[in-house]
Amino acid sequence: MHWYNYLITILLSGFIGYGIIWFAIKLLFHPRKAVNILGYKYQGIFPKNQVKIAGMLGHLSTELLPFADIEQRITSTDNLEKLKPEIEQHIDAFLNKKLRDVFPILSKFIGERTTNQLKEAYMNELETMFPALMHQYMRQLKDDIDLEKIVVEKVAGFSNEKLEDILKKITKSEFQFLKIAGAVFGCLIGIIQVVFNIITP
Repeated sequence: MHWYNYLITILLSGFIGYGIIWFAIKLLFHPRKAVNILGYKYQGIFPKNQVKIAGMLGHLSTELLPFADIEQRITSTDNLEKLKPEIEQHIDAFLNKKLRDVFPILSKFIGERTTNQLKEAYMNELETMFPALMHQYMRQLKDDIDLEKIVVEKVAGFSNEKLEDILKKITKSEFQFLKIAGAVFGCLIGIIQVVFNIITP
């Protein structure tokens, strides 16, 4: 047996190993619709279990992002500090322009010092009122929004093509590694076969 026959055997084994992994990955997503094969209905693993995957992701979303954490972040004093400049700007515009436009006579009795005192009073009241209002809003939001249900409906509603595209993007490098590993493993089998043929009379 010539050396190129040995090389062909090794390369062919590597190609077969690569092809097997490639085919196995294809079976994860295809066929997208159930087909009847010898009396057995077969469908790609991910399309077949899309509803189950959606349910698991929905449940996982509530564990990874509990509503209590969202509420804590939104109602934190840091958020109020970030909003303060814009709130002050709106209060300034209201006291110095809108209020005077609606009640022109007030401009004769309310000067800059008074509007500054009013603005300061509003801002102080806001520091007390903001957390309470936000907590109340978040409690209402929690009753109105079912995060798990939203995630389940979104994922379950994905088309098979979109689901495949998302999963392939997430696992692209892993799938590529598996195919390369399949080729390497196939080449190793080919090498073993060649060595066996050489040492066997």
